[in-house]
Amino acid sequence: MATAGKRGALSPSQLTRVGDRSSFVYLERCVIHREDNAITAEDGEGVRHIPSATIGALLLGPGTRVTHQAMALLGDSGAGVVWVGEHGVRYYSGGRALTRSATLVEAQARAWANKRTRLEVARAMYLKRFPGEVVEGRSRRELLGLEGDRVKACYREHAARTGVEWRGRRFVPGNFEAGDPPNQAVTAAAQCFYGVAQSVVAALGCSPGLGFVHSGHEQSFVLDVADLYKVEVAIPVAFDVAAESEEEVGARTRRVLRDRIHERGLLDRCVDDIKELLLPGGVDVEETDRVGLQTDRGPDIESGRNLGVIW
Repeated sequence: MATAGKRGALSPSQLTRVGDRSSFVYLERCVIHREDNAITAEDGEGVRHIPSATIGALLLGPGTRVTHQAMALLGDSGAGVVWVGEHGVRYYSGGRALTRSATLVEAQARAWANKRTRLEVARAMYLKRFPGEVVEGRSRRELLGLEGDRVKACYREHAARTGVEWRGRRFVPGNFEAGDPPNQAVTAAAQCFYGVAQSVVAALGCSPGLGFVHSGHEQSFVLDVADLYKVEVAIPVAFDVAAESEEEVGARTRRVLRDRIHERGLLDRCVDDIKELLLPGGVDVEETDRVGLQTDRGPDIESGRNLGVIW
């Protein structure tokens, strides 16, 4: 059996960088299988081949079945896999991290474990969402109030811009059809960004549960990251789609959002934003597959040998 430091999977240099991948691929009502190094999606219209190494996140909608071989390939390729549908998004599985270093997740844990640094990261997240705002010295309650006001203003702004009637955010968990077209579009856009954020968080080896704004959920950090682009990208796209037609709002939102993410290079930006938030000093993230042993003082020592009582 291979040890953690000598895994047989592809090395980081052999895997496609997160920023060079398609943001996400959405599939529904098909069987997903594997053929060589490609994922195949088979439905009544035939078989489509999708290179697994080019996928950031594979979003599996209603009516999908996936084989063990396909999941093994996706895991080795470092692709995130998220089951989505009318009942919202729930993350069940994902690929291994593209990095072999614990630098980012250790930095995340240190920042999260201290109340002061946890608030500092939350302030930095709000500043990325709302450039120019004064966040220094603001409490969490003040930050939440700021967010609420700005997001509501964003809804009103894009409703006026597109001429879409907006009665406020209405979302019934488990019932996508209960919302009106603009609410359906906002929900679909949020679902897509959760999948994209999950794939980047997993690829960087971060902990999805250690959030700085959200708390108590296994995907708290994923929700934090997805929200960074809500006002800038998700909401404008949702209102554009709702203004065009009330038909197939969810599917059209996903297609437009996929193109917008690619046009703006948001995968690269998402990677850079996470690194900047967790490693503000610009520390490089190692791409090694090294396992060390912690010591009481000083740097880690090399693993893989018996040290005895005296060393």
